[in-house]
Amino acid sequence: MDQILAHFFDFFGMPSIGMPAVFISAFISATLIPIGSEPLLFTYITINPHFYWIAIFVATAGNTLGGMFDWWLGLLSRNSFESLKGPTNGRVQRWLEARGPKMLLLSWLPGLGDPLCLAAGWLRLAWMPCLIYMTIGKFLRYVTITWLLTLLPMSFWHELGRWVGIN
Repeated sequence: MDQILAHFFDFFGMPSIGMPAVFISAFISATLIPIGSEPLLFTYITINPHFYWIAIFVATAGNTLGGMFDWWLGLLSRNSFESLKGPTNGRVQRWLEARGPKMLLLSWLPGLGDPLCLAAGWLRLAWMPCLIYMTIGKFLRYVTITWLLTLLPMSFWHELGRWVGIN
């Protein structure tokens, strides 16, 4: 497991295992860059099980701030391109406006969450409710995924390392 982690850090040029790496990977994965922060978080929790909840909160904070960065980019782009109005009141826009910030409970979904955060900013939804719903969704995602990963036996992870060629 340590070798897998070392290769992961080397590939992305990240610091060795630690909370800053958990935060940075969670922040980056919430932007439009397709990186998953779960493997790093799970590895950190596996190595430091006594920091389980702290690591979950750090990852949630990083991922939520990354989502709010997307929200801000959506707001900025809306304000910047106000004169370039295209079609308004489309079906998707009406769906998003009808649900408001609650739609950000789904901000954790791969491929859909980042555009939802951008859309929330574009639609000028209030930032505080967006922050709250985004935090709840992302927290539940990290708790669920790390719990599911702990159900897999260590032999699975060792075999995966051998298959990938790291062990």
